[in-house]
Amino acid sequence: MRSFLLALTAATALATAAQSATVYPLDRATILVGSPFDFKVEFNAKLKPEDVRISVNGADYKTAFGTDAGFIEMEKGKDDKELGSAVLLRGVKITKAGAYKIEVAAGAETKTVTWDVYATPAMPKAKNVIFLLGDGLSVAHRTAARLMSKGMTEGKANGRLAMDDLDHMAFIGTSSTGAIATDSANTMSAYMTGHKSAINALGVYADRTPASLDDPKVENIAEALRRTTKKSLGIVALSELEDATPAAVVSHTRRRADKAEIVGMMFAQKPEVVLGGGSAYFLAKEVPGSKRKDDKDYVKLFQDAGYQLATDKDELQKVAGADHILGLFHTGNMDYALDRMQLKKGTVEQFPKQPGLVEMTKVALDNLSRNPEGFFLMVEGSDIDKASHPLDWDRAVFDTIEFDHAVAVARAFQQAHPDTLVVVTGDHTHGVSLIGTIDDTKPFKEGRDKVGTYDEARFPNYEDKDGDGYPDTVAVTRHLAMFANNGPDHYETFEPKLDGPFEPAVKAQDGTYVANEKYKDVPGAVFVEGNIPRDQDTGVHAVDDVVLQAAGPGAEEFKGYMEESDVYKVLADTLALGSKP
Repeated sequence: MRSFLLALTAATALATAAQSATVYPLDRATILVGSPFDFKVEFNAKLKPEDVRISVNGADYKTAFGTDAGFIEMEKGKDDKELGSAVLLRGVKITKAGAYKIEVAAGAETKTVTWDVYATPAMPKAKNVIFLLGDGLSVAHRTAARLMSKGMTEGKANGRLAMDDLDHMAFIGTSSTGAIATDSANTMSAYMTGHKSAINALGVYADRTPASLDDPKVENIAEALRRTTKKSLGIVALSELEDATPAAVVSHTRRRADKAEIVGMMFAQKPEVVLGGGSAYFLAKEVPGSKRKDDKDYVKLFQDAGYQLATDKDELQKVAGADHILGLFHTGNMDYALDRMQLKKGTVEQFPKQPGLVEMTKVALDNLSRNPEGFFLMVEGSDIDKASHPLDWDRAVFDTIEFDHAVAVARAFQQAHPDTLVVVTGDHTHGVSLIGTIDDTKPFKEGRDKVGTYDEARFPNYEDKDGDGYPDTVAVTRHLAMFANNGPDHYETFEPKLDGPFEPAVKAQDGTYVANEKYKDVPGAVFVEGNIPRDQDTGVHAVDDVVLQAAGPGAEEFKGYMEESDVYKVLADTLALGSKP
């Protein structure tokens, strides 16, 4: 009898769950006072408007929201599948802080969610915010960057990274609303909006309809700054400027691949400084190299709006004094630091004068700091992630070193401008560990014979004879042993990939990915069986928390465990975005 009752209870719970409506913003959402957002309720049945009852703190929702919502009799999914009725209200603003309980009922479908609507101080704590994000930045990347760039003697590092000395720290949870796993879109979107969302989503709650540009929007930090302040805005990235991290500052889409539309959203916000790759989506379709499908020429539109254009590092220095700067240095993602600075592989021959992250950060800070009202600058070390996916650890670490040099630039600016908050974090982690060293002087049958663990690891022998903060070469006789805990079938060579970026797997005729035989005959190479689905060609993100560090006014609010959406709350509080404009 007891087993029967338990089964009946479980079945009832499942039936109830199936009949639950969905409310956006989701339960436990944190919402900035006065920040516009779209309110949506999705039902599973076809309803009439009079069937729907919505209350906010016990009163009819029209009182709290100030207007009536639109009713959608039937939403449709793929292949015209009927999904159910919906209620939608765009641009809701709640002007009083407090706890809000939203109750929805229609027939058998019910849902209750709570929101925390928060205010901020009337006066900002900081004039400027520099938000530096290492895409995919994990603890192993940081440790390896310190060892590779500073060295170690008798168990103590011979120097510190710039990010090591930021004096406030928190662990940040990165999961999406639909899974414990995550990507760069929903993670950065949570940082830049204060709302968690689904994988691939930017500045929206991902609803059930297939269209990617009509999902319930939430305000992003660019819009909040424009609405409440006169501060300048800057975006610096090594990726395409339409890629997830820079796009999250300005855009709204369920589909991060809507890159042509994201350029339009960036133009709508008009950051004073925009520097990075991705020119293919700025160019009209008739221009060679364009990836647009329309005739919009955003290079010209930006120029007509007063922007000075730079397409290489020499031109960037020439326009550094301009009020508005658009820097487009690659049709796609900019090359890895190791290739740009030393190996000249990848696409460096096509784009030989790409500026580095440090150069771009300096130009951005020089421009933005002229505004007496202050600024918000987002700087992304994009290629840490882009090298980590294909398990190219030397490139990932070299890019981590470059990212840290950009952190040093931010810290130097902060010393001269103490009213600046500097935040350094990652958006998600990678499944990578640093376990020791690889000694190329050892005799071997397999490359794994050269791996030194425990006492056999000793210390790596990178050198920095020119004192630029980077190893003179990654091809030393005792280099770092870094390995992923996930990936496709591939050949591990135990050596830096000096002939070009690593491509661990290639597509077979059946559509699955197999180990790239280019690396099969490298002396000592061993076959590593993958542990992710065979339709994936590179390593995947890890669910581990990321480390956030900060210094400056407002940094004291970063502590303990926080969600990425909580980070936005600190930024809003520091800049007083919840005060009246």
